[in-house]
Amino acid sequence: MAEHTQHTIPRRSIVAIMAVLVLAATVMVLNETTLAVALPAIMADFGVSADVVQWLLTGFMLTMAVVIPTTGYLIQRLSTRAIFFAAMTLFTLGSILGATAPVFGMLLLARVVQAAGTAIMIPLLMTTTLTIIPVEKRGTVMGLISVVISVAPALGPTLSGMVLEHYTWHHLFWLMVPIALLTLVFSFFALINVGETRSIPLDVVSVLLSVVAFGALVYGLSTIGSLLDASSHLPAIALVVGVLTLAVFVTRQLSLARRERALLDLSAFTVKTFSWSVVAVVAGMAVMLGTVSILPIYLQGALGASALATGLVLLPGGLIMGAISPLIGRIYDSVGPRPLTIPGSVLMLITQFWMAFTFTEHTPLWQVVLVVIVFNVGMAMVMTPLMTVSLSALPMKLYSHGSAIMSTLQQLGGAAGTALFVAALTVGQRSVVERGPAAATAEGVTGAYFLGGLLALVIVVACVFVAGQRAQVHEVKEEPAGI
Repeated sequence: MAEHTQHTIPRRSIVAIMAVLVLAATVMVLNETTLAVALPAIMADFGVSADVVQWLLTGFMLTMAVVIPTTGYLIQRLSTRAIFFAAMTLFTLGSILGATAPVFGMLLLARVVQAAGTAIMIPLLMTTTLTIIPVEKRGTVMGLISVVISVAPALGPTLSGMVLEHYTWHHLFWLMVPIALLTLVFSFFALINVGETRSIPLDVVSVLLSVVAFGALVYGLSTIGSLLDASSHLPAIALVVGVLTLAVFVTRQLSLARRERALLDLSAFTVKTFSWSVVAVVAGMAVMLGTVSILPIYLQGALGASALATGLVLLPGGLIMGAISPLIGRIYDSVGPRPLTIPGSVLMLITQFWMAFTFTEHTPLWQVVLVVIVFNVGMAMVMTPLMTVSLSALPMKLYSHGSAIMSTLQQLGGAAGTALFVAALTVGQRSVVERGPAAATAEGVTGAYFLGGLLALVIVVACVFVAGQRAQVHEVKEEPAGI
């Protein structure tokens, strides 16, 4: 099928393409967090311990971190339709396999297959958006995409709780199957190839290095709690191996880039707007996923809220974030990043310290709802503009690599944020364990969100450096298009 660029695609086709990609990505990202609530039921069904069942989440993140770095190559080498159908087929097969899994090992395999499809879809969505959406409308479209990337994970546990109220965990997988199949059918008619493919060699050594580097880093970060309580030294070994292998991987990519053979072209980091935006987005993902991980523990452990009440407390913030993200995208298209990112990052900073210093075992639920809403508004004001300005600042030949870099580091940021917040919570709980579980949990939350405040300060600084770069984006985009 013929390849298309932004200038040759009718408006109706652009709408259809984006609808297909956004729908597919929404289902996949939502699926990433729906299983967390079902872990106790899965433990009971298969007779496995908590550290074993946790691999359903850790394995998903590991697979994402391993596969995403290869997507920069895949998107350049294969057509849009070929990559999309491969990703959706993997996700659909993984969902069916999970729904019918008779043993825990098959369920874990199902999550790995699902994650492989998800890892391909997110960079494809970002790269296609940059290729076919005009610069002056990218903020609006990125606002919709940020709903997928930021809001869907927050809504996953709420949806899961509603399903598990009436059905078994198997239905969390069955729920994905008809939506995935309908998306496949729709895409067969609506999706066309965009951009141009290139016949470039695959550097197998780079692939192996990326598997070891990013896999070890995510594993080490995800299991760092066992290092802190001295139950295992494996996380420390994994982190050391990951850092050393990453250094070798980076050195090799810089060498291969001179011959245009890099698996992940790191020359994107020579663009300052992209580099500072990556810092802010990765820190933002760490703060967001850390916050989402700790809040249910606080609500149930310190305030005595039920699982249903916990989901309802978190729901308004997620819904409001989803509602305002497209609006923030339109504002970005009109005024650029500065009026959004700096106030938004300050809101994130304020809310983290707000939670650190005011959350106790006596905090009313309405206050928790309010602070979560303010935090999510700040997140929307930061993430949508930064994802837009960071990738738009790159030359078109680096779109796929920039998307892969951003997505990979978001996985690392999310794993690090979750692990660090939980570790800080655990340390705080132990310091006042004699005061009872509710008071200990509240004390742990203070440490976790104080750490979140320090990370939010990094976001504020990075946003200051990013602000005012919109003119550079227009200059880059006025160059002749071509992939």
